[in-house]
Amino acid sequence: MDTNHPSALVNGDTLKMFVGRKVRTVVKVQRTEGGVLLGQSTDGHQLTIKGASEGVGSHYLEVVGIADNAQSITAEICKDFGENFDAEAFNGLCKVSMDNKVKELFL
Repeated sequence: MDTNHPSALVNGDTLKMFVGRKVRTVVKVQRTEGGVLLGQSTDGHQLTIKGASEGVGSHYLEVVGIADNAQSITAEICKDFGENFDAEAFNGLCKVSMDNKVKELFL
């Protein structure tokens, strides 16, 4: 974990709160085109991931990068999480990470 430059744990709904900052999320890959990946967040939002690897397939992908806007991230790191990922549990974790009582544990 990079403690010098922490990344906020986000889903599609909370991405807008971190525009211009480093974020970490998981998307279900829908398709890739010329270095741009279209994916579905764990809460059902369509996200655009710039700078993602080509040929990722239809797997779940962890993305760490800078939030460009409420629907887009410029990727710094992408990691394939395979086809079996508990999106519902991750989405719940994203919601818990926004709770003011425990927020500092996730940043």
